[in-house]
Amino acid sequence: MAVLCILSCIVALAVSSMADERTAVVTLYRGNEVVGNITFLQEQDGGAVKLSGTVSGLTPGKHGFHVHEKGDIRNDCVAAGGHFNPEKNTHGAPNDTERHVGDLGNIDAGNNGIATINITDNVISLRGAHSIIGRALVVHNGTDDLGKAGTEESKKTGTAGSRVACGVIGIHSPVTPWERGAATTILQSATTVVLSVFVVSTLM
Repeated sequence: MAVLCILSCIVALAVSSMADERTAVVTLYRGNEVVGNITFLQEQDGGAVKLSGTVSGLTPGKHGFHVHEKGDIRNDCVAAGGHFNPEKNTHGAPNDTERHVGDLGNIDAGNNGIATINITDNVISLRGAHSIIGRALVVHNGTDDLGKAGTEESKKTGTAGSRVACGVIGIHSPVTPWERGAATTILQSATTVVLSVFVVSTLM
């Protein structure tokens, strides 16, 4: 019986892990031109989010890279508002203790104008209070000084300059509703354990 319990718990954990994995996507535009596609992967609730993709058509060098508060990309991305900052912190680097939720630092474009993105961030999320779903991802024309320039503007925007590309972050998978209560999660986990015990018992 102990073996059955162990096996059922392993199955339950595996199913729960699969259920928690979420992906989001964004297509970046400069005007009507598509200049980038980025995928966001969060393997479990509360875990790190991994960003991967490319942005093209940039000037060589570093470009500020942020999640902004609104999913409105009209007026050359200006309508997206400021950095996503629900906790009203000052601007900072991705690894700073105090930063905006949307502060993702800089991306670096090569001489061909293409920036390859492989970022892991522990503050943004695809669910909950730090969810970036429905908000805008923005690429700036200049380098983000990460709030270290000693000016008020640096503490607010990183003086990264104008917005050269943006897009709205949307759900990719799963396509079922993402926001579920803790009671539902517990019930699903309990159901999975019971079913696992039944299946294993049948096989033995």
